[in-house]
Amino acid sequence: MRNADVTPAKAGVQGISLRLRHWMPAFAGMTLVACAGGQAFPDEHVGAGAPDAPDPAEAADAQDRMAYDIAESLVAEVGPRFAGTEGDRKAVEWALQKLNVLGFENVRAEPVTVPRWQRGTIKVELTAPAARTLDAVALGGSVATPLEGIEAVIVPVATVEALEQVPAAKVKGKIVFFTRRLERTRDGADYGKAVPIRTKGASAAARKGAKAVLIRSVGTDAGNGPHTGMVRYEDGVAKIPAAALATKDADVLEQALAGGKAVRARIVITSRDAGMAQSANVIGEMPGTTDEIVLLGAHLDSWDMTPGANDDAAGVGIVIAAAHRLSGSKPRRTVRVVLFANEEFGLSGAKAYVQAHAAELPRHAVALEADSGSGAVWRLSGGLAAADWPWAQALAAQLKLEVKANDQDGHADLTELRKHGVPEIIPTHDAGAYFDVHHTRDDTVDKLDREGLKQASETFAALALAAAQRLESFGRAPVLPEKRR
Repeated sequence: MRNADVTPAKAGVQGISLRLRHWMPAFAGMTLVACAGGQAFPDEHVGAGAPDAPDPAEAADAQDRMAYDIAESLVAEVGPRFAGTEGDRKAVEWALQKLNVLGFENVRAEPVTVPRWQRGTIKVELTAPAARTLDAVALGGSVATPLEGIEAVIVPVATVEALEQVPAAKVKGKIVFFTRRLERTRDGADYGKAVPIRTKGASAAARKGAKAVLIRSVGTDAGNGPHTGMVRYEDGVAKIPAAALATKDADVLEQALAGGKAVRARIVITSRDAGMAQSANVIGEMPGTTDEIVLLGAHLDSWDMTPGANDDAAGVGIVIAAAHRLSGSKPRRTVRVVLFANEEFGLSGAKAYVQAHAAELPRHAVALEADSGSGAVWRLSGGLAAADWPWAQALAAQLKLEVKANDQDGHADLTELRKHGVPEIIPTHDAGAYFDVHHTRDDTVDKLDREGLKQASETFAALALAAAQRLESFGRAPVLPEKRR
């Protein structure tokens, strides 16, 4: 099939030609042809004697599959990789090996100290007006109940704001049940509105004297199992146990409450704080000709109860495959892949990266992160200096992406960099199905979107290349308030 050379001058890319296969209006077929030494998975060609020259079509197909293959490899060879666990250690070893095999330079693991929390066991059962066991999971960081558990009447409220209007006398000694439902949207925007019941609900309930908290899982599925996620306890407020119900069992509880009789539940959680442990950020680079850096980030960890295929093996595959598309091209700015440790349970890797690289933060030209699953990229937002936003808008038009705004806060691991003025380009993935499996045991390889991963890695590659080749310097980004997840 005939290839065409296109130079996207309007996007600010100077002197780099993109070869396009299978040109489509949605930009789905953009690939960057690797130079010598940059073919996909070079270890596949090791054998006796001189290897045959790689077939261009096979190399292109391997590159197109790379994001999926990497994500599948991480899930199959490592599995769950919660901070401080054996799976976490194996993930670091896996990442170092993968980056080396793919020809990245300056590959290293930078130490990160992480908190260690052990989930233990959980049992949630209705005891009145009828007995029934509910499918539940402890929220990450939850304190344990007494050995005999906690049994109390359930008080339903929709949100943290709604709870603030309830008199403390109606909450004291009871179990608060947050009922707020997550709405399915293409950009996943409702997550930020719904997630406070998980992050803030326990402390809000404890201030009014509640004994424990249950929440409807922050998910869009119809009952694929409960969704975990971090609970944030406020300093100076009593810590009470917190758990999430599978959406189908949240429906069961709501129906029981609608019956007009008092509903009681018993909760037993045996989780515990196990101190601190060691992990690492894993870094690899495609070096440029100047000392400036374009950072591509994703987080390497997952929750303990999930294989983490979409969250965030998909992101790991996207950023590695995107950077690999630049193999041998020697862009002006170095493209650095950072696989962050412990995003899920406290952003330890993001914080450690900023500390370790404080001196070179002014040389971080721009950063991008992949942490929204395996769906295709359809929109571009920014956390850029105002003067650089027209450049990003032109680039989005070149890539056939919609544009939102330049006042967005992006993904969690980049919030620490934004505090130091590092600009952010924010690709929005199709998240329509993402929160069906987010933080659940069902986030498995079969839930990955192969075509979405291919398109996302192509788009990230084009964005990274445009940023790496831009002749103009990037201004510093406006600092936004800390993002709460």
